[in-house]
Amino acid sequence: MKHPRHQVWIKFLLLLLILLSYFGYLTYQYDFITGGVASLITWSFFVFCTPVADAGFLLDFPIRLLLGVRMVLSEIVVWIIAIMINVLLLFYLPEFYETTFVTQTMKKILTTPFPYWSVVLLSGVGTFLSIRFGDELMDVFHHKDRFFYLRHHFKHELILFAFFILVLFGYYEIISTLGVNTNF
Repeated sequence: MKHPRHQVWIKFLLLLLILLSYFGYLTYQYDFITGGVASLITWSFFVFCTPVADAGFLLDFPIRLLLGVRMVLSEIVVWIIAIMINVLLLFYLPEFYETTFVTQTMKKILTTPFPYWSVVLLSGVGTFLSIRFGDELMDVFHHKDRFFYLRHHFKHELILFAFFILVLFGYYEIISTLGVNTNF
């Protein structure tokens, strides 16, 4: 099995590649500013609306490597940054939320507290649970040394599964209110 830090590097590089590709696509479709702002809104969507710390991980991982700050603390900063981005854009540049389906969905979530903020709440809990395991990956040298993971892995999987089901129903509610056809 690969060294745990190797797994973290692969995840980081793949997430960075996805974000940069998305930014490049939006810049090609619109312009540099619109592509950048839409990418920031999309990044904040994944910070707020997914029960894992993938979007925040793009900042958490380099901060952990460079400064040694635990990812739990840097994830709090990530959430503050995402909140500030959305507050500023909602008040001063709301037209950027009309760019893509994801940005439109983000605007709907932000401007309709019930029931959509419950998705953000559930995602926040799931994110901080997953960060606990990410911090451990950075602290160990061998997979067998992942004591917290090995001791609590099954419980973590059950909790994430329950959050996934709740978030899935929340997403279904969001999609259905936006008029998107959900019949597969």
